[in-house]
Amino acid sequence: MTNQSAGSIDPAHAFRVGIDIGGTFTDIVASGPDGRVYVRKVSSTPSDYSQGICDGLLALLAEEAIRPEQIDIVVHATTVATNAVLEGKGARTGLITTRGFRDVLEFRRVRVPELYNLDYVKPRPLVARQHRLEIDERMGPKGEIWVPLDEDSVRIAARRLKVEGIEAVAVCLLHSYANPVHEKRVGELLREELGEGVFITCSHEILPEIREYERTSTTVVNAHLGPVMQVYLGRLVDRLASLGVGRSLHVMTSGGGQMSFRRAATRPAALVESGPAAGVIAAAKIARRLELAEVITLDMGGTTAKAATVEHGSPTRTSEFEIGAGISLSSKLVKGAGYAIKLPFIDVSEIGAGGGSLLWFDKGGLMKAGPQSAASEPGPVCYGRGGTQATLTDCFLTLGYLNPNSLVGGRLTLQAQAARDAVAEQLATRLGTSPEQAAFGGLTVAVANMVRAVKSVSTYRGRDPRTHALIAFGGNGPLVAAAIARELAMPRVLVPRNPGVLSACGLLDADHEQELVRSFPGLITDLDPETLEREFTGMEQQARASLTEEGFASADILVTRHADLRYAGQAYELTVRAVRASPADLAQAFHHEHLATNGHMAPDEAVELVSLRVTASVPTPDQSGPGEWGPVRTTETKRMAYFGPDFGLLETRIVQRQDLAGQSLAGPLIIEEYDSTCVAPPGTTASLDAWRNIVIDMGQPE
Repeated sequence: MTNQSAGSIDPAHAFRVGIDIGGTFTDIVASGPDGRVYVRKVSSTPSDYSQGICDGLLALLAEEAIRPEQIDIVVHATTVATNAVLEGKGARTGLITTRGFRDVLEFRRVRVPELYNLDYVKPRPLVARQHRLEIDERMGPKGEIWVPLDEDSVRIAARRLKVEGIEAVAVCLLHSYANPVHEKRVGELLREELGEGVFITCSHEILPEIREYERTSTTVVNAHLGPVMQVYLGRLVDRLASLGVGRSLHVMTSGGGQMSFRRAATRPAALVESGPAAGVIAAAKIARRLELAEVITLDMGGTTAKAATVEHGSPTRTSEFEIGAGISLSSKLVKGAGYAIKLPFIDVSEIGAGGGSLLWFDKGGLMKAGPQSAASEPGPVCYGRGGTQATLTDCFLTLGYLNPNSLVGGRLTLQAQAARDAVAEQLATRLGTSPEQAAFGGLTVAVANMVRAVKSVSTYRGRDPRTHALIAFGGNGPLVAAAIARELAMPRVLVPRNPGVLSACGLLDADHEQELVRSFPGLITDLDPETLEREFTGMEQQARASLTEEGFASADILVTRHADLRYAGQAYELTVRAVRASPADLAQAFHHEHLATNGHMAPDEAVELVSLRVTASVPTPDQSGPGEWGPVRTTETKRMAYFGPDFGLLETRIVQRQDLAGQSLAGPLIIEEYDSTCVAPPGTTASLDAWRNIVIDMGQPE
């Protein structure tokens, strides 16, 4: 596994490939040396995702006459890590911790996601209590050794875990962020006793920060996923090698950067939201190109819909995330339902509303959409693969929004009558309406769910969506974007080129990154600039060394500094940019960030420094080009489509993206593409901008 700097391939003939696995489709994008983009969508293969990847890649290479040896860089986003936790298929995991702290995973934080639910049951820890073992040692909060490490207690614990058939071990000792010497030795002893076949993760390698629960949980999640990801990535590497594809293999991280396959295999906890992050990275690039200061992104696929914000060209980020909580409305507003991971994440709110979302009625007779999904197997009723329950895609087809013969270049044929029958029997009969009215009801329910997701990243955080543009992508995002924008009085919708595979395109835009964090507690007034500069410099050198070891040139590496601060006595901190290593400047930046985030500040209160952060990155060059329209198989120019009780059935013009060039067309319009379908309802106008983005002007709100 090499990187972008290795090898002697002629850059003029080098292709980059992005591969994004979703719950329903696997998207493959190839970018050539001239900037052209070639796309391929194939059904995901949950039994072995690497099989679908390689089948789709081979088909793309054959169609576009690209030789395998011309592909130099492959960047991958995967749901394997997330699914391993959701489906309970992670490794059999053990935990080694300081005596007296084996139940940190049970105590968690005092956070209940369902405030008034007296029957709420906390998630079962990923490590059973009998596999959480204590050893004799103790560090002080400043790294001083209070109790020396008893190596015999470590060996006894290791042998017990070996008898239990443990596949992965997490090591999290008290205050190891301040001094990791005991953890390092424990790791050495475990490898001696357990052998190389057991995956071992030490907390100082993953999260050297204060907060015992978050550090323990993050380390445990990493260990739990380690063997699964090593097998998956190893199998994918072997398959790609057998094809002669890609000498430089990378994986997208949840924070929007990328890392090598080799490093990703040791840090799988950093990959759990890699796919959604890639889409936001691509949308942020569009926002910068168009100089849009405020953007909300909507990524709707076959299983879920994701919303995020981009401000001044940068995605909003967070370091608090929970995995295994089902579908949460907001990573900041809903806590306690999953397993904490305290690593960099692009802040994405996710909700179970996708094309495969099942339509059903609750006990009170209210229609619901999702979160259960038909996924790719068996899929919606219209797929003809055994699905029997009506889905949102069946509603789209019944409404006339989808062409049953043109999806994915005609490779995916839909059974329109089967979809209509399912909607009629399961929804319309229950509601006492026509199939079109029932299908529009299903769409309305799904839109309401997605509006809540958009609000969770905007109005719930003090942002007014009426000042934002909505960038819609994913296979189904452009279908519903205008309806969402109308509900929120948003002025316009942008649908970028290749919207159905934009997340895969975002993989090719992501920078290669290495982030380091170091706990450095103390009052800001007790620090001097020289001490801060020395600490930052040491971290920078370590981050640079990590990237240069992977073959990147030192001159190409950019470094940014941040600091985590809080008022004395506060429980949680805010992160600010450290332009200069000046305690006074950091304190001032913190006051302003506290005001922006919480609506108030206390400039006379003491400020504490909690941690220092350094991010080293190698920017990916912009190779944007004209792109490819993709094969669109349609001969229709008009179709009857239903737009709700206010408009009813309307004769709707069917166009392709290039038909909008140089003109503005009034809705209703249906814009068909290889990888997605865009709906511009009555009262809107659609046009193309200079970058061939579809721009839907929503008109004046009613």
